Amino acid sequence: MNKNELIHDKISVPDSAPRTSRLRLLNLVLTSMTTHNATVIHGRAGTGKTNLAADFARRAPRPTCWLKVDGGDSTLGVFCRYLTATLKSHCPSLDERHMLQIAESDSRDHAGLLAEALVFQLTDLQTDPLLLVIEDLHLVYDAEWVVPFFQRLLPLLPSEVHIIITCRSLPPAPLWRMRSKQMLRVIEESELAFNFDETLQLFKTYGLNEDHARAALRETNGRAAAISNFAATPGRAGRAVADTFLSLEPQHVRGLGHITPDFQT
Repeated sequence: MNKNELIHDKISVPDSAPRTSRLRLLNLVLTSMTTHNATVIHGRAGTGKTNLAADFARRAPRPTCWLKVDGGDSTLGVFCRYLTATLKSHCPSLDERHMLQIAESDSRDHAGLLAEALVFQLTDLQTDPLLLVIEDLHLVYDAEWVVPFFQRLLPLLPSEVHIIITCRSLPPAPLWRMRSKQMLRVIEESELAFNFDETLQLFKTYGLNEDHARAALRETNGRAAAISNFAATPGRAGRAVADTFLSLEPQHVRGLGHITPDFQT
C-alpha cells in the first residue's frame, strides 16, 4: 500500500450498533461534553469502551470525526495525516499541508506547535460544534509526542470542540491529572459495568427473563463482552439459572417468590 494512502476504516465511525443503548452512560458522556474539554473512557478489553463511544457518536447533537489509533501511528507525522483527514470531513477548509509541515519538522517542540496550530485553525475557521473521538490511544502512549501534544491541546480547545479518548489504561500522569482542573472527565471501568436494569434490557431482546439477567450478573460481574456473550449463547443462561437454584438451600428456594425485584417496570 502506498505510504500516502489512508485506511478509511480508521477514520470512520464503526457501523455495528449495540443491541441496546445504555442511556445511563450516554448521559454521562453528554454531561461531560457540556462541562469538560475532553472525556476519557478507560477500561480493559471487553468493557464496552468502543461500543459506548460509537453509540454516542451516532447520537451526538454535533458532527463526529473518528480516529482509530494503532501502533503505526506512533510517528507524529502519521498520526497527523489521519487526524487532519478525519477533521477535514467536517472542516474542509482545514490547512492540512501546514499541519503536516509542522508534524514532520525537526523542531523539538513540534508536538506542542502542532497542537497550537490545530487550535488556531479550529478557532479561526469558526467551526460548528464538533466531536472528535480518538480510539485506543493507549497503543501510542510510549510515543514522545503524546504528552506534549495533548497537554498543549486540551487546555486550548475551543468550547465548541470536545474530544473523547478511549484507552485500556489511564493516559500518562500529566494528562489524566487534568481532571482536577475540570478539563478532563474520566469514565472508569467500574462505571462501564452493566447494572441489573441494563442487563435485563439486553436479555429481553433475546427473549430471556429476570432470572437469566441475575444469573448473568453473578457470573460476569457486569463486564460488557461477557454479558453479551452470555446472552447470545444458547442454553448458557438457562443452565446458569438452574445451577443457581440447585445451589440454594431448600428454605431459600421456597422464599424466592417473595423477592422484590430491584427495578421498576
